[in-house]
Order: sequence, then structure tokens, then C-alpha cells
Amino acid sequence: MSSSTVITNIATLITNDPSLGDGSPLGAIRDAAVVIDGDRVAWTGESSKAPATDNRVDAGGRAVLPGFVDSHSHLVFAGDRTEEFNARMSGRPYHAGGIRTTVAATRAASDAELEANLARHLAEALRQGTTTLETKSGYGLTTADEARAVRLAARHTDEVTYLGAHIVAPEHADDPAGYVDLVTGEMLDACAPYARWIDVFCEEGAFDGDQARAVLTAGRKKGLHPRIHANQLSHGPGVQLAVEVDAASADHCTHLTDADVDALAGSRTVATLLPGAEFSTRAAWPDARRLLDAGVTVALSTDCNPGSSYTSSVPFCIALAVRDMGMTPDEAVWAATAGGAAALSRADIGRLTPGAYADLTLLDAPSHVHLAYRPGVPLVAGVWRRGVRAV
Repeated sequence: MSSSTVITNIATLITNDPSLGDGSPLGAIRDAAVVIDGDRVAWTGESSKAPATDNRVDAGGRAVLPGFVDSHSHLVFAGDRTEEFNARMSGRPYHAGGIRTTVAATRAASDAELEANLARHLAEALRQGTTTLETKSGYGLTTADEARAVRLAARHTDEVTYLGAHIVAPEHADDPAGYVDLVTGEMLDACAPYARWIDVFCEEGAFDGDQARAVLTAGRKKGLHPRIHANQLSHGPGVQLAVEVDAASADHCTHLTDADVDALAGSRTVATLLPGAEFSTRAAWPDARRLLDAGVTVALSTDCNPGSSYTSSVPFCIALAVRDMGMTPDEAVWAATAGGAAALSRADIGRLTPGAYADLTLLDAPSHVHLAYRPGVPLVAGVWRRGVRAV
């Protein structure tokens, strides 16, 4: 029999239910309480009206919000690319191979090494308030290495993405069509049992629109749901393709035409913005304000990977989005919780309403605004995942 717990004396509770509290998209309730029963939220409201429970936790006038939903990461890898980053930040040319460097290290690593690295990054993210994390393959690029990547990931998260179409494997550099055949055939067959999603890097130098469509279509026939790396480095067909195939999410969305924005606004596809990548590469920031004003659903994620965004901190990405991408603190927090849930087509996370999973983050601050107001400060004072205090 499950026990119930009330967390009371919450200065600000973010529910992401606009029918509650202040009526905003965040559904903020002041002087609030939340009741956990088993792994679910059973009740939210004002502290003075909280029902009796088996256990009681005093939040001490701190803020509570849904656990962050990080809907885009690349955590099954080995090695790092410190030298590449150092050269880029120092203005020196560097030609060691980018993604291919990580592919070589990942192929050479044992299963135990890859899984230990994955678990370490997941624990790091959890300490910073992330309770749901999607992660991808994409650093193996052989059938065996991609299959072990998704198999290892599936031991740790339900949100596993097959990204055999990250780049063309080095062995197929002169035969990209042959590699697409591999990705949509033997490799897909080996990976589909362990994955929920299929992804493709649709970009000049990776896969064009027709190749990306073939990859996503093949994945859908195997029961995988599409998402896509779109319009990160340049204008291209990625966003339009995402809407065409009803992808859950188009990720990056840095270089957009008016037609791209209109397409997203008229679709169910979420625009997932990844400011860690722009921070780490000194690239142009995505224009979140333009998307939000057009009515596009926006998510924020870390893109944690060893090459272009080696951060697992959603709070850091919230601060970047507010400072450099035109988002308000309210919008950024919504995008990192409910927005991430939307990007994963989930209604049971990213919100604190009865029936949702009891995934909560307790801040050592009275308001969620402090996530942007106090950048770089470790504000996460506690995390509950599925009703159990994990941090």
C-alpha cells in the first residue's frame, strides 16, 4: 500500500495548469502545498486546505516546480572533445574530425564504459532537477554499435531515440545512398526494439530532405515516431519536413524563414530550442520571441553532447533563453517543463496536477524567476522522481 506525502509551506508552486492559481500558463499557486500518493500527484492547492497525509515535508518558503523534461540529448558516447572546444574558443583552426572523433572513441569503448558514462550524466542531470531525459544513439554508425547504444540507453530511460542518421558513417563516405539503405534496413531492424523515436540530422553535410524523409518514413513503418534535427546551421528543408511527417519535435530551429514559422504555428510539431549549442559554438541564437509570438509551441533542452553543447544543466539553458533568446522567465520555465513534455508527446510529466507523475524540483529560492535571475548558482535543493525523493 502506497503512502502519501504533503509538501507544504511552498512559496510558489508551478503547476503548468492555467485553470489553477494565478490563471497564467504556469498555473502558479502562492503559499501552496502538493500531495504525493505513490508515484503520482494527488492534490495541489493552498497550504491551508491541504488534506491529511501519512508524511509531511516543509518546503520552508521555497518554490516547487515540475521536474525538468530534457527532450534532446546525446549521452551514449565515450571520450570528450576538449581540444576542439579550446581551439574554437581560442580562435585557432582545429581539424580533428568533430563527430567522427566521438564515433571512433565510442566504437572503441566497452559496454560497461559507455553505460557508466551514461549513468554519470543522468545522475548529474537529476541533481540539477531533470526528471525525464531523452537520449539518442548516433555515435556508433554501424549496426552493432547503434544497436548497443539504444539497448544501453533503454536500461535508463523510456525516451530512447535511434539516430543512425547522425552523419554518414566514415566507411560510407563515398556511398551515402548505401548508408541510407543501411540506416533504413538492417540497422533500423536491430535498433527499433529498444527505441521509441527516430531522428535524422537534416543539414548540408549530413542528410538532405529526400534522404531524411526516407529515414523517418522507414522508422515510422517500424513503429518509431519521428523527430528531426532541423535548420541548425543554415536554412534548409528540415522544419518543413518535420511538419509534413507530423514529427513530435523539430530541434534547433535556428535559421527559419517566415514560411517555416508559419508551418510550425499551424502544426502539432514542437520547436525545441537548444541554446547550449549556440553558447558553445558562438553561433547566432534562435529567435524564441519570433516563434512564441507566432503561436508556436516551444521547448527548451540541453542538447548535452561532447562536441557542441557539453552541459546537462537545464537551469543554465533557461538563463540563456531569457538573456539571449527573447524569452520571459515564465516562458522559459514552461518550455523546460511542459514544453519538453509536449516535445515527447507526454501528458503525464512536465506538470503538477492530479494524475501526473510526482516529478518535482524544489528550489532554494522563493520563485522560479531565480533560475534566470541567479544564473550559474546551484539552486536545486531537492528532487522527487516518481514520488521518491532522489536528491
